[in-house]
Amino acid sequence: MNHILVVDDEKEIADVIELYLQGDQYKIFKFYTGTDALECVRTTRIDLAILDVMLPDIDGFEILKKIREKYTFPVMMLTAKTEYMDKITGLTLGADDYMPKPFNPLELVARVKAQLRRYTQYNEGAPKEDTDIIDFAGLVLNRTSHECTYCEQALTLTPIEFDILWLLCENRGKVISSEELFRQVWHEQYYKNSNNTVMVHIRHLREKMNVPAGKSDFIKTVWGVGYKVEE
Repeated sequence: MNHILVVDDEKEIADVIELYLQGDQYKIFKFYTGTDALECVRTTRIDLAILDVMLPDIDGFEILKKIREKYTFPVMMLTAKTEYMDKITGLTLGADDYMPKPFNPLELVARVKAQLRRYTQYNEGAPKEDTDIIDFAGLVLNRTSHECTYCEQALTLTPIEFDILWLLCENRGKVISSEELFRQVWHEQYYKNSNNTVMVHIRHLREKMNVPAGKSDFIKTVWGVGYKVEE
């Protein structure tokens, strides 16, 4: 049974989310404050989190940042705001999906299922096959187990970070534009500030890879065009 964290200070909304998700046999951990939610994350196995942005103590973005310090499970953001900057903030901090209020509970459930399917395929996949492994230039990516090592050091990647690295490596030697990368990884229409989202995730990947001294960045920026890894 999947464990889902729901955090919203509007009791009616939290109750509706709980009702609909329980109907699909999920175990719900429901809280109205960020402090209680973070304690739950620390002590309980969570498979997906649904976070409201506006909370009375810690806002949803701060909770998201703390989650991403240690965990890679999917996070969905809820907010009454509709400005693009709120969406961009969530995505750049590591959110996997974003829904403005008011929302259709059935759509929320569908998105939860989609995120869990995506996450599960990285962690409980079928037996490993060569087509699910990329191994070159010191990097090993296993799409089935969602394992990644670089220069023999294990990297902990979020599903989005893994997808970015896989796409670039699968097309090594070719330049992938920010627009194409965004559409293939986030499965959303490219908008004005999507490039900022891509840039932040590329930066996070570079930081995690901690390129050894004397070596150039594994992910190369082709200014004005996009990104690539060498053949």
